[in-house]
Amino acid sequence: MTLQGRRSGQRHSADSKDSKGTDVRLYTPAEAAAMLRVRESWLRKKASARVIPCTFIGKHLRFSEHDVTAIVAAGAKQPLGRRGRARP
Repeated sequence: MTLQGRRSGQRHSADSKDSKGTDVRLYTPAEAAAMLRVRESWLRKKASARVIPCTFIGKHLRFSEHDVTAIVAAGAKQPLGRRGRARP
């Protein structure tokens, strides 16, 4: 992140590498909440309770692309189908 980016108040995703040397993009709670279209406070509360997958780097909360995908998958519900009406 450049000094200019910090001064303007812009936040940027952190990029890191996993154990295989593959680039891993990490999102801030605000970025992940925007992607998921949920409140940041909800996301932080669930992450702190360890209810959803997340990554803590020290005390800093971040979400990988895999974490975001897993949150969406965990929230997916299968359709129930139509209930048949009992006919007299």
